[in-house]
Amino acid sequence: MESYLISKDASGLLFYTINRPEKRNAVNDEIMDGLEKAISLAEAEDVKALVITGAGDRAFCSGGDLSVFHRLKTKEEAYPMLSKMAKIIGKLLLMPKPTVALMNGVAIGGGCEIATACDFRLGRKGMKAGFVQGNLAITTGWGGGSILCEKFPASTALKMLTDGSMLSADELLNMGYLDHVYEGDPYRNCTEFLGKLLEKEVGVLSAYVAILRRKWSEASLIERIEQEAVQCAILWGKEIHHQKVEEFLNKS
Repeated sequence: MESYLISKDASGLLFYTINRPEKRNAVNDEIMDGLEKAISLAEAEDVKALVITGAGDRAFCSGGDLSVFHRLKTKEEAYPMLSKMAKIIGKLLLMPKPTVALMNGVAIGGGCEIATACDFRLGRKGMKAGFVQGNLAITTGWGGGSILCEKFPASTALKMLTDGSMLSADELLNMGYLDHVYEGDPYRNCTEFLGKLLEKEVGVLSAYVAILRRKWSEASLIERIEQEAVQCAILWGKEIHHQKVEEFLNKS
């Protein structure tokens, strides 16, 4: 089974689906490579927006695959993985088309980092999401913390990061993290939410997205995202992180 799927519909939506439902759509190297490919394909003239979602109805993305990444024990081992995904999420954040996180289920840790980089976040009723990295004695490492602080009020971002709590769809909607909570078919709800956006010419959409992107100093933000990966790598190499992961895996 393919670990990810890329498809395009007649309205101009390019879909990137993490297709690992048995792993709650956790990220591994293939998922990273697939996301980078989707970002590149979304630059085509007939694509109006990129939609990221997860297979099944349980998980959008449960973050990094611990069964793979827990093998990384030192700062030097962890950094290449963190930096690789941080660069990809930086591309997602700055890509010249609108982006949508169609959060069909739970989003944990790195899953929230991916969603935060998107322009719009739609959550299925009953889903939960949270930046739980602090519970494992590390920080966000793919740039999600820097992006969250860029997009949301400082107190909201800091509370989400430091609490490490899983929040309900209604809580996420009330704090402005979700733009819409839906029930029923995800695709139908996504196209209905985007609505008249899909009627616009690609040039118009790209021009408005460029206005939004210019509010950030690209070089500064990319540097901050990279520093986040470095800081996470340092914490990743500490014994307390590995103890916390072992405790988590034993509970699962």
